[in-house]
Amino acid sequence: MKDFMKDSIKGLKRKGVDYADLRRVESQSQKIGVKNGEVEGITSSQNAGFGIRVLKDGSWGFSSSAVISEEEIERVASEALRIAAASASVNKEKSQLSEEKPWVDTYQSSCLEDPFEVPLEEKTELLLQAVEAMRGKKIKVAEGILLFDREQKLFLNTEGAETEQVITQSGGGIVATAFDGQQVQRRSYPNSGGDFATKGYEFVRGLQLVENAERVKEEAIALLSAPEYPGGETDIIIGGSQLALQVHESCGHPTELDRVLGTEISYAGGSFLSLDKLHKFQYGSPLVNITADATLEGGLGTFGYDDEGVKAQRSFLIRNGLFVGYLTSRETALILGQRSNGAMRADGWNRIPLIRMTNINLEPGEWSLEDLIADTKEGIYLDTNKSWSIDDQRLNFQFGTEIGWEIKRGKKVRILKNPVYTGITPQFWRSCDAICNREFWHIWGVPNCGKGEPSQIMRVAHGTSPARFKKVKVGGQR
Repeated sequence: MKDFMKDSIKGLKRKGVDYADLRRVESQSQKIGVKNGEVEGITSSQNAGFGIRVLKDGSWGFSSSAVISEEEIERVASEALRIAAASASVNKEKSQLSEEKPWVDTYQSSCLEDPFEVPLEEKTELLLQAVEAMRGKKIKVAEGILLFDREQKLFLNTEGAETEQVITQSGGGIVATAFDGQQVQRRSYPNSGGDFATKGYEFVRGLQLVENAERVKEEAIALLSAPEYPGGETDIIIGGSQLALQVHESCGHPTELDRVLGTEISYAGGSFLSLDKLHKFQYGSPLVNITADATLEGGLGTFGYDDEGVKAQRSFLIRNGLFVGYLTSRETALILGQRSNGAMRADGWNRIPLIRMTNINLEPGEWSLEDLIADTKEGIYLDTNKSWSIDDQRLNFQFGTEIGWEIKRGKKVRILKNPVYTGITPQFWRSCDAICNREFWHIWGVPNCGKGEPSQIMRVAHGTSPARFKKVKVGGQR
Protein backbone atom coordinates (compact mmCIF):
# COMPACT_ATOMS: atom_id res chain seq x y z
CA MET A 1 0.00 0.00 0.00
CA LYS A 2 2.90 2.35 0.69
CA ASP A 3 4.14 1.85 -2.87
CA PHE A 4 0.70 2.62 -4.24
CA MET A 5 0.54 5.79 -2.14
CA LYS A 6 3.88 6.85 -3.62
CA ASP A 7 2.56 6.15 -7.11
CA SER A 8 -0.55 8.23 -6.38
CA ILE A 9 1.58 11.22 -5.32
CA LYS A 10 3.68 10.83 -8.48
CA GLY A 11 0.45 10.77 -10.47
CA LEU A 12 -0.59 14.10 -9.01
CA LYS A 13 2.78 15.54 -9.95
CA ARG A 14 2.29 14.38 -13.54
CA LYS A 15 -1.05 16.21 -13.56
CA GLY A 16 0.78 19.47 -13.04
CA VAL A 17 0.00 20.32 -9.43
CA ASP A 18 2.19 22.89 -7.71
CA TYR A 19 2.60 20.55 -4.76
CA ALA A 20 0.87 17.61 -3.04
CA ASP A 21 1.41 15.55 0.09
CA LEU A 22 -0.11 12.46 1.68
CA ARG A 23 -0.25 11.57 5.38
CA ARG A 24 -1.24 8.11 6.58
CA VAL A 25 -1.82 8.03 10.34
CA GLU A 26 -2.53 5.11 12.65
CA SER A 27 -3.18 5.90 16.32
CA GLN A 28 -4.12 4.17 19.53
CA SER A 29 -4.94 5.58 22.95
CA GLN A 30 -5.90 4.51 26.44
CA LYS A 31 -7.35 6.49 29.34
CA ILE A 32 -7.80 5.26 32.91
CA GLY A 33 -9.75 7.28 35.47
CA VAL A 34 -10.18 6.60 39.20
CA LYS A 35 -12.40 8.62 41.56
CA ASN A 36 -13.00 8.20 45.29
CA GLY A 37 -11.62 4.70 45.38
CA GLU A 38 -13.43 3.36 42.36
CA VAL A 39 -12.49 2.95 38.73
CA GLU A 40 -14.54 5.62 36.99
CA GLY A 41 -13.71 4.59 33.46
CA ILE A 42 -11.30 2.82 31.14
CA THR A 43 -11.38 3.69 27.47
CA SER A 44 -9.27 2.45 24.58
CA SER A 45 -9.46 3.47 20.96
CA GLN A 46 -7.74 2.91 17.64
CA ASN A 47 -8.15 4.59 14.29
CA ALA A 48 -6.40 4.87 10.96
CA GLY A 49 -6.78 6.83 7.76
CA PHE A 50 -5.04 9.12 5.32
CA GLY A 51 -5.36 12.62 3.95
CA ILE A 52 -4.10 14.25 0.76
CA ARG A 53 -3.36 17.96 0.29
CA VAL A 54 -3.03 19.42 -3.19
CA LEU A 55 -1.79 22.87 -4.18
CA LYS A 56 -2.92 23.68 -7.72
CA ASP A 57 -2.67 27.10 -9.38
CA GLY A 58 -1.88 28.60 -5.97
CA SER A 59 -4.97 27.17 -4.21
CA TRP A 60 -5.41 24.33 -1.75
CA GLY A 61 -7.59 21.25 -1.87
CA PHE A 62 -7.83 18.54 0.79
CA SER A 63 -9.63 15.23 1.11
CA SER A 64 -9.31 12.23 3.43
CA SER A 65 -10.68 8.77 4.15
CA ALA A 66 -10.62 6.03 6.77
CA VAL A 67 -10.72 3.40 4.02
CA ILE A 68 -7.18 2.54 2.98
CA SER A 69 -7.39 0.84 -0.42
CA GLU A 70 -5.99 1.52 -3.87
CA GLU A 71 -9.37 2.60 -5.21
CA GLU A 72 -9.97 4.95 -2.28
CA ILE A 73 -6.54 6.54 -2.53
CA GLU A 74 -7.20 7.32 -6.18
CA ARG A 75 -10.63 8.72 -5.37
CA VAL A 76 -9.34 10.94 -2.54
CA ALA A 77 -6.44 12.21 -4.67
CA SER A 78 -8.84 13.13 -7.48
CA GLU A 79 -11.23 14.81 -5.05
CA ALA A 80 -8.46 16.90 -3.47
CA LEU A 81 -7.38 17.97 -6.96
CA ARG A 82 -10.96 18.97 -7.89
CA ILE A 83 -11.32 21.01 -4.70
CA ALA A 84 -8.04 22.79 -5.40
CA ALA A 85 -9.16 23.61 -8.95
CA ALA A 86 -12.50 24.91 -7.69
CA SER A 87 -10.73 27.06 -5.10
CA ALA A 88 -8.40 28.46 -7.75
CA SER A 89 -11.38 29.73 -9.76
CA VAL A 90 -12.35 32.15 -6.95
CA ASN A 91 -9.16 32.55 -4.95
CA LYS A 92 -7.45 35.91 -5.50
CA GLU A 93 -4.49 35.31 -3.20
CA LYS A 94 -2.24 32.55 -4.53
CA SER A 95 -0.26 30.37 -2.15
CA GLN A 96 3.40 29.46 -2.56
CA LEU A 97 5.76 27.39 -0.43
CA SER A 98 9.26 28.07 0.81
CA GLU A 99 11.98 25.65 -0.24
CA GLU A 100 12.54 22.51 1.79
CA LYS A 101 14.84 19.54 1.48
CA PRO A 102 12.90 16.34 0.66
CA TRP A 103 13.88 14.28 3.69
CA VAL A 104 13.85 10.48 3.53
CA ASP A 105 14.10 9.26 7.12
CA THR A 106 12.54 7.46 10.08
CA TYR A 107 12.01 8.73 13.62
CA GLN A 108 10.94 7.10 16.87
CA SER A 109 10.45 8.82 20.22
CA SER A 110 12.09 7.50 23.35
CA CYS A 111 10.10 4.66 24.95
CA LEU A 112 11.91 2.42 27.41
CA GLU A 113 8.74 0.69 28.66
CA ASP A 114 5.79 0.29 26.29
CA PRO A 115 2.74 1.62 28.20
CA PHE A 116 0.38 -0.54 26.15
CA GLU A 117 2.26 -3.66 27.28
CA VAL A 118 2.03 -2.79 31.00
CA PRO A 119 -0.87 -4.80 32.51
CA LEU A 120 -4.06 -2.79 32.92
CA GLU A 121 -4.33 -4.07 36.50
CA GLU A 122 -0.94 -2.58 37.37
CA LYS A 123 -1.81 0.86 35.97
CA THR A 124 -5.21 0.87 37.66
CA GLU A 125 -3.73 -0.20 41.00
CA LEU A 126 -1.24 2.68 40.87
CA LEU A 127 -4.09 5.18 40.56
CA LEU A 128 -6.17 3.45 43.24
CA GLN A 129 -3.28 3.67 45.71
CA ALA A 130 -2.67 7.34 44.97
CA VAL A 131 -6.35 8.23 45.27
CA GLU A 132 -6.73 6.26 48.51
CA ALA A 133 -3.84 8.18 50.05
CA MET A 134 -5.65 11.47 49.31
CA ARG A 135 -8.98 10.51 50.83
CA GLY A 136 -10.05 11.98 54.16
CA LYS A 137 -12.79 13.72 56.13
CA LYS A 138 -12.58 17.06 54.31
CA ILE A 139 -11.58 15.62 50.92
CA LYS A 140 -14.82 15.28 49.01
CA VAL A 141 -13.27 14.23 45.71
CA ALA A 142 -9.99 12.36 45.21
CA GLU A 143 -9.26 11.43 41.63
CA GLY A 144 -6.54 10.55 39.17
CA ILE A 145 -6.00 9.81 35.49
CA LEU A 146 -3.47 8.12 33.26
CA LEU A 147 -3.31 8.75 29.49
CA PHE A 148 -1.34 6.91 26.82
CA ASP A 149 -1.14 7.57 23.09
CA ARG A 150 0.82 6.23 20.15
CA GLU A 151 0.87 7.62 16.62
CA GLN A 152 2.45 6.02 13.57
CA LYS A 153 2.71 8.33 10.59
CA LEU A 154 3.85 8.07 6.97
CA PHE A 155 4.45 11.31 5.04
CA LEU A 156 5.02 11.56 1.27
CA ASN A 157 5.11 14.56 -1.04
CA THR A 158 5.68 15.42 -4.68
CA GLU A 159 9.14 16.79 -3.87
CA GLY A 160 10.37 13.32 -2.92
CA ALA A 161 10.01 13.44 0.87
CA GLU A 162 9.34 10.13 2.61
CA THR A 163 9.32 10.07 6.41
CA GLU A 164 7.95 7.54 8.89
CA GLN A 165 7.51 8.30 12.57
CA VAL A 166 6.38 6.47 15.71
CA ILE A 167 5.64 8.71 18.70
CA THR A 168 4.55 7.36 22.10
CA GLN A 169 3.15 9.65 24.79
CA SER A 170 2.46 8.91 28.46
CA GLY A 171 1.39 10.79 31.56
CA GLY A 172 -1.21 11.52 34.19
CA GLY A 173 -1.92 13.21 37.49
CA ILE A 174 -3.97 13.36 40.69
CA VAL A 175 -6.30 15.95 42.26
CA ALA A 176 -7.68 16.38 45.80
CA THR A 177 -10.75 18.61 46.25
CA ALA A 178 -11.50 19.77 49.80
CA PHE A 179 -14.82 21.18 51.09
CA ASP A 180 -15.69 22.60 54.52
CA GLY A 181 -19.37 23.37 53.94
CA GLN A 182 -18.72 26.86 52.63
CA GLN A 183 -15.86 26.77 50.15
CA VAL A 184 -14.03 24.45 47.81
CA GLN A 185 -10.25 24.24 47.42
CA ARG A 186 -8.19 21.86 45.32
CA ARG A 187 -4.61 20.78 44.89
CA SER A 188 -3.27 19.02 41.84
CA TYR A 189 -0.09 17.08 41.17
CA PRO A 190 2.17 17.28 39.25
CA ASN A 191 0.19 20.03 37.52
CA SER A 192 -3.44 20.93 36.95
CA GLY A 193 -4.52 18.31 34.43
CA GLY A 194 -1.35 16.25 34.98
CA ASP A 195 1.99 16.09 33.19
CA PHE A 196 2.82 14.29 29.94
CA ALA A 197 5.84 13.46 27.77
CA THR A 198 6.88 11.62 24.62
CA LYS A 199 8.14 8.72 26.71
CA GLY A 200 6.95 5.32 27.80
CA TYR A 201 5.55 4.07 31.10
CA GLU A 202 8.86 4.93 32.76
CA PHE A 203 7.65 8.55 32.78
CA VAL A 204 4.58 7.60 34.83
CA ARG A 205 6.74 5.71 37.31
CA GLY A 206 8.90 8.79 37.67
CA LEU A 207 5.91 10.98 38.56
CA GLN A 208 5.69 9.30 42.00
CA LEU A 209 1.96 9.84 42.27
CA VAL A 210 1.53 7.71 45.39
CA GLU A 211 4.49 9.33 47.14
CA ASN A 212 3.06 12.84 46.64
CA ALA A 213 -0.59 12.05 47.41
CA GLU A 214 -0.41 12.78 51.16
CA ARG A 215 1.14 16.22 50.59
CA VAL A 216 -1.50 17.07 47.99
CA LYS A 217 -4.23 16.12 50.47
CA GLU A 218 -2.72 18.19 53.29
CA GLU A 219 -2.31 21.30 51.12
CA ALA A 220 -5.91 21.09 49.86
CA ILE A 221 -7.17 20.98 53.46
CA ALA A 222 -4.81 23.76 54.58
CA LEU A 223 -6.17 26.04 51.85
CA LEU A 224 -9.63 25.94 53.44
CA SER A 225 -8.41 27.98 56.43
CA ALA A 226 -5.69 29.95 54.67
CA PRO A 227 -6.01 33.76 54.33
CA GLU A 228 -6.31 35.60 51.03
CA TYR A 229 -3.79 38.16 49.88
CA PRO A 230 -5.27 41.60 50.57
CA GLY A 231 -4.33 42.90 47.13
CA GLY A 232 -1.87 45.31 45.62
CA GLU A 233 1.44 45.34 43.77
CA THR A 234 4.15 42.97 44.89
CA ASP A 235 7.03 40.89 43.59
CA ILE A 236 6.02 37.38 42.58
CA ILE A 237 7.92 34.17 41.94
CA ILE A 238 6.00 31.94 39.55
CA GLY A 239 6.60 28.20 39.86
CA GLY A 240 7.51 26.18 36.80
CA SER A 241 4.11 24.56 36.19
CA GLN A 242 2.23 27.87 36.29
CA LEU A 243 4.91 29.62 34.26
CA ALA A 244 4.44 26.94 31.59
CA LEU A 245 0.86 28.12 31.07
CA GLN A 246 1.99 31.75 31.11
CA VAL A 247 4.48 30.96 28.34
CA HIS A 248 1.80 29.03 26.44
CA GLU A 249 -0.76 31.83 26.45
CA SER A 250 1.38 34.98 26.28
CA CYS A 251 4.44 33.75 24.33
CA GLY A 252 3.47 30.71 22.25
CA HIS A 253 0.12 31.78 20.83
CA PRO A 254 1.03 35.37 19.86
CA THR A 255 4.06 34.14 17.88
CA GLU A 256 1.95 31.88 15.62
CA LEU A 257 2.25 33.64 12.27
CA ASP A 258 -1.17 32.53 10.98
CA ARG A 259 -2.77 34.39 13.91
CA VAL A 260 -0.72 37.47 13.07
CA LEU A 261 -1.91 37.29 9.45
CA GLY A 262 -5.55 37.03 10.58
CA THR A 263 -6.41 33.52 9.39
CA GLU A 264 -7.35 32.36 12.92
CA ILE A 265 -9.08 35.56 14.02
CA SER A 266 -12.64 34.15 13.95
CA TYR A 267 -11.91 31.42 16.50
CA ALA A 268 -8.47 31.38 18.11
CA GLY A 269 -7.92 35.13 17.80
CA GLY A 270 -5.10 37.33 16.57
CA SER A 271 -1.83 38.65 17.98
CA PHE A 272 -0.31 41.93 19.13
CA LEU A 273 3.03 40.85 17.56
CA SER A 274 2.39 42.45 14.16
CA LEU A 275 4.93 42.11 11.34
CA ASP A 276 6.39 45.57 11.94
CA LYS A 277 7.56 44.47 15.40
CA LEU A 278 9.89 41.71 14.18
CA HIS A 279 13.49 42.44 15.30
CA LYS A 280 12.35 45.81 16.69
CA PHE A 281 10.08 45.13 19.67
CA GLN A 282 11.38 44.76 23.24
CA TYR A 283 9.14 41.95 24.39
CA GLY A 284 10.81 41.24 27.75
CA SER A 285 13.80 42.01 29.91
CA PRO A 286 17.28 41.03 28.62
CA LEU A 287 17.00 37.85 30.74
CA VAL A 288 14.05 36.55 28.70
CA ASN A 289 14.94 34.02 26.00
CA ILE A 290 12.07 32.04 24.45
CA THR A 291 12.83 29.17 22.07
CA ALA A 292 10.73 26.86 19.92
CA ASP A 293 12.46 23.49 20.11
CA ALA A 294 10.95 20.32 18.64
CA THR A 295 14.18 18.39 19.23
CA LEU A 296 14.06 18.14 23.04
CA GLU A 297 13.98 14.54 24.21
CA GLY A 298 10.72 13.82 26.02
CA GLY A 299 8.90 17.04 25.18
CA LEU A 300 5.25 16.61 24.24
CA GLY A 301 5.95 18.92 21.30
CA THR A 302 8.87 16.78 20.13
CA PHE A 303 8.92 14.94 16.78
CA GLY A 304 11.19 14.15 13.87
CA TYR A 305 9.32 16.02 11.10
CA ASP A 306 6.27 18.24 11.02
CA ASP A 307 3.27 17.60 8.75
CA GLU A 308 4.86 19.45 5.83
CA GLY A 309 7.98 17.27 5.97
CA VAL A 310 10.09 19.97 7.65
CA LYS A 311 12.76 18.60 9.97
CA ALA A 312 12.38 19.34 13.69
CA GLN A 313 14.54 22.25 14.79
CA ARG A 314 15.28 24.83 17.47
CA SER A 315 14.79 28.53 16.83
CA PHE A 316 14.55 31.70 18.91
CA LEU A 317 11.28 33.59 19.25
CA ILE A 318 12.59 36.02 21.88
CA ARG A 319 16.34 36.59 22.25
CA ASN A 320 17.65 38.70 25.15
CA GLY A 321 14.18 40.21 25.44
CA LEU A 322 13.91 41.19 21.75
CA PHE A 323 11.18 39.69 19.56
CA VAL A 324 13.06 37.88 16.76
CA GLY A 325 10.88 35.13 15.30
CA TYR A 326 7.51 33.56 14.60
CA LEU A 327 6.24 30.00 14.42
CA THR A 328 5.84 29.42 10.70
CA SER A 329 4.66 27.12 7.93
CA ARG A 330 6.24 26.79 4.49
CA GLU A 331 3.58 29.14 3.13
CA THR A 332 3.78 31.85 5.82
CA ALA A 333 7.59 31.69 6.09
CA LEU A 334 7.86 32.71 2.44
CA ILE A 335 6.07 35.98 3.29
CA LEU A 336 9.03 36.78 5.53
CA GLY A 337 11.56 35.57 2.97
CA GLN A 338 12.46 32.66 5.25
CA ARG A 339 12.22 28.89 5.40
CA SER A 340 9.76 27.17 7.72
CA ASN A 341 10.87 26.39 11.27
CA GLY A 342 8.70 23.27 11.30
CA ALA A 343 5.55 24.25 13.19
CA MET A 344 2.83 22.70 10.99
CA ARG A 345 0.89 19.81 12.55
CA ALA A 346 -2.55 18.24 12.31
CA ASP A 347 -4.30 16.30 15.08
CA GLY A 348 -5.29 13.47 12.75
CA TRP A 349 -5.42 12.13 9.23
CA ASN A 350 -8.71 13.93 8.50
CA ARG A 351 -7.49 17.43 9.39
CA ILE A 352 -5.26 19.86 7.52
CA PRO A 353 -2.07 20.93 9.33
CA LEU A 354 -2.02 24.28 11.10
CA ILE A 355 0.75 26.30 12.71
CA ARG A 356 1.07 24.82 16.19
CA MET A 357 3.42 25.27 19.09
CA THR A 358 6.17 22.69 19.56
CA ASN A 359 8.12 22.93 22.85
CA ILE A 360 8.03 26.67 23.59
CA ASN A 361 10.55 27.27 26.36
CA LEU A 362 11.71 29.97 28.70
CA GLU A 363 15.43 29.24 28.74
CA PRO A 364 16.91 28.79 32.25
CA GLY A 365 18.81 31.47 34.12
CA GLU A 366 21.40 31.31 36.89
CA TRP A 367 19.53 31.27 40.21
CA SER A 368 18.77 28.40 42.57
CA LEU A 369 15.21 28.49 43.88
CA GLU A 370 16.43 28.72 47.47
CA ASP A 371 18.59 31.74 46.67
CA LEU A 372 15.82 33.41 44.71
CA ILE A 373 13.38 33.12 47.60
CA ALA A 374 16.07 34.31 50.04
CA ASP A 375 16.69 37.34 47.79
CA THR A 376 13.00 38.32 47.83
CA LYS A 377 12.27 40.64 50.75
CA GLU A 378 8.52 40.64 50.23
CA GLY A 379 6.37 38.83 47.70
CA ILE A 380 4.38 35.71 46.84
CA TYR A 381 5.34 32.35 45.37
CA LEU A 382 2.54 31.21 43.03
CA ASP A 383 2.06 27.78 41.49
CA THR A 384 -0.37 25.41 39.72
CA ASN A 385 -3.03 26.99 37.55
CA LYS A 386 -6.60 27.31 38.74
CA SER A 387 -8.07 29.77 36.23
CA TRP A 388 -6.97 31.93 33.34
CA SER A 389 -8.21 34.58 30.95
CA ILE A 390 -6.46 36.46 28.14
CA ASP A 391 -7.77 38.67 25.35
CA ASP A 392 -7.76 37.57 21.72
CA GLN A 393 -4.66 39.66 20.95
CA ARG A 394 -2.77 38.00 23.85
CA LEU A 395 -2.13 41.29 25.64
CA ASN A 396 -4.25 41.62 28.79
CA PHE A 397 -4.31 38.57 31.06
CA GLN A 398 -5.47 37.28 34.42
CA PHE A 399 -4.25 34.05 35.99
CA GLY A 400 -5.39 32.41 39.20
CA THR A 401 -3.36 29.71 40.92
CA GLU A 402 -4.32 26.91 43.29
CA ILE A 403 -1.90 28.05 45.95
CA GLY A 404 0.42 30.83 46.99
CA TRP A 405 3.05 31.21 49.70
CA GLU A 406 3.66 34.64 51.19
CA ILE A 407 7.34 35.57 51.31
CA LYS A 408 8.68 37.80 54.09
CA ARG A 409 12.36 38.66 54.53
CA GLY A 410 13.44 35.88 52.20
CA LYS A 411 11.33 33.08 53.69
CA LYS A 412 8.00 31.44 52.85
CA VAL A 413 5.87 32.22 55.90
CA ARG A 414 2.30 31.10 55.19
CA ILE A 415 -0.05 29.64 52.59
CA LEU A 416 -2.39 31.98 50.70
CA LYS A 417 -5.57 30.88 48.94
CA ASN A 418 -7.18 32.11 45.74
CA PRO A 419 -4.30 34.27 44.50
CA VAL A 420 -4.85 36.02 41.16
CA TYR A 421 -2.28 38.04 39.24
CA THR A 422 -2.90 40.32 36.25
CA GLY A 423 -0.81 42.13 33.69
CA ILE A 424 -0.12 43.29 30.16
CA THR A 425 2.10 40.84 28.30
CA PRO A 426 5.15 42.99 27.32
CA GLN A 427 5.12 44.96 30.56
CA PHE A 428 4.94 41.73 32.52
CA TRP A 429 7.85 40.06 30.72
CA ARG A 430 9.94 43.24 30.93
CA SER A 431 9.58 43.02 34.71
CA CYS A 432 11.32 39.62 34.84
CA ASP A 433 14.52 40.09 36.86
CA ALA A 434 15.54 36.53 37.78
CA ILE A 435 15.15 33.00 36.37
CA CYS A 436 16.14 29.76 38.09
CA ASN A 437 18.80 27.53 36.58
CA ARG A 438 18.55 24.24 34.68
CA GLU A 439 18.45 22.20 37.88
CA PHE A 440 14.92 23.54 38.39
CA TRP A 441 13.95 23.46 34.70
CA HIS A 442 11.27 20.98 33.59
CA ILE A 443 9.40 20.38 30.33
CA TRP A 444 5.68 20.49 31.16
CA GLY A 445 3.40 18.64 28.76
CA VAL A 446 0.13 20.26 27.64
CA PRO A 447 -2.06 17.67 25.84
CA ASN A 448 -5.07 19.85 25.03
CA CYS A 449 -4.21 23.01 23.10
CA GLY A 450 -7.18 23.94 20.91
CA LYS A 451 -7.13 25.79 17.60
CA GLY A 452 -8.73 25.77 14.15
CA GLU A 453 -12.18 25.27 12.65
CA PRO A 454 -13.08 22.41 12.82
CA SER A 455 -11.35 22.41 16.19
CA GLN A 456 -8.07 20.52 16.48
CA ILE A 457 -6.47 19.46 19.77
CA MET A 458 -2.68 19.45 19.78
CA ARG A 459 -0.06 18.25 22.25
CA VAL A 460 2.59 20.84 23.06
CA ALA A 461 5.06 21.46 25.89
CA HIS A 462 6.91 24.21 27.72
CA GLY A 463 10.28 24.07 29.44
CA THR A 464 10.37 26.43 32.41
CA SER A 465 11.99 27.01 35.77
CA PRO A 466 10.67 29.38 38.47
CA ALA A 467 11.17 33.08 37.71
CA ARG A 468 10.63 36.37 39.51
CA PHE A 469 8.62 39.33 38.24
CA LYS A 470 8.64 42.77 39.87
CA LYS A 471 5.65 44.83 41.03
CA VAL A 472 2.84 42.70 39.66
CA LYS A 473 -0.80 43.30 40.57
CA VAL A 474 -2.05 40.49 42.81
CA GLY A 475 -5.39 39.99 44.51
CA GLY A 476 -7.64 37.29 45.93
CA GLN A 477 -10.63 35.77 44.18
CA ARG A 478 -12.87 32.86 45.11
